[in-house]
Amino acid sequence: MIKKINLGVIGAGRIGRIHARNLKYQIPGARLLAVADVAAEAAQRLADELEVPVCESDYRRLLARDNIEAVVICSSTDTHARIIADAAAAGKHIFCEKPIALQMDKIDAALAAVEKAKVKLQVGFNRRFDPGFRKAKELIASGRIGVPHLLRISSRDPQPPPLDYIKVSGGLFMDMMIHDFDMARFLMGGEVAELMATGRCLIDKAIGACGDVDTAVVLLRFESGALGTIDNSRQAVYGYDQRIEVFGSEGSVVVGNKTPTEVEVHCADSIQSDKPLPFFLERYQEAYLAEMYEFIACIAEDRIPPVGGRDGKIAAAMGYAALESLAGGRFVELKTD
Repeated sequence: MIKKINLGVIGAGRIGRIHARNLKYQIPGARLLAVADVAAEAAQRLADELEVPVCESDYRRLLARDNIEAVVICSSTDTHARIIADAAAAGKHIFCEKPIALQMDKIDAALAAVEKAKVKLQVGFNRRFDPGFRKAKELIASGRIGVPHLLRISSRDPQPPPLDYIKVSGGLFMDMMIHDFDMARFLMGGEVAELMATGRCLIDKAIGACGDVDTAVVLLRFESGALGTIDNSRQAVYGYDQRIEVFGSEGSVVVGNKTPTEVEVHCADSIQSDKPLPFFLERYQEAYLAEMYEFIACIAEDRIPPVGGRDGKIAAAMGYAALESLAGGRFVELKTD
């Protein structure tokens, strides 16, 4: 019989519930034993729904349990680094949603704790595990389109998040575009040397009052000489818009939006099809499951997770560089040390 990995989920919000359900029902190698959330009622609802035996309002009591081997951190961003450090000190393997933290010194401290404890850390850049994006990566890496010259990523949410969330999220570059920064490195197989960002509030002036932008474009210059562009918007009225293209010396690879069905209606005056899926939970359902499969497999097989602390740190550094560029109106060299 294959040994199962005993896990606890910290954070019973939207993404925590997704991971908990996947661990409970979809991943044979996992055994969900505990959930924790500072909102005791939310934790209890999730524990009752999934028939999880342990429910805590203090994650430290979950970490103190000897039968928990790994934790999945889905709490608010400002708690990630502290919980990573505490989980590492308790000898637990760690899956943590992005970003690791909003301050580089806190990221470094969390990663140092992981290194000291010699536990595994996987960061939740789920888009790497999307079937379409993974296929694109494989084609690019195989040389199918020759040498990559241009990257284009469009990432647009269907509606802005609540203002209370924006105030603590780190803003568009650290919370939303951070996924695209990671995808740029993943797809191109190389590092960004410098970037320039521009942004505006074109959707809601209240977002600007929070010190953020809701519409942005970033130009990337890769160490290889290749160029890239990322555009983000907080509001695409037609659905969750997620598209990529990598253009190379021998061709290009394109991944478009996912829709509920592939049905098209062709008439004399128009061609109609379904709009994109409504939001990230639907769009990346397969990716969330695949990344958790990988985390469990890395523990069981004693492998290094494919997206780790260094990836989380570099993506955050790109977010900080974008903020600096936005303020200064110039290219900013990427620094990760």
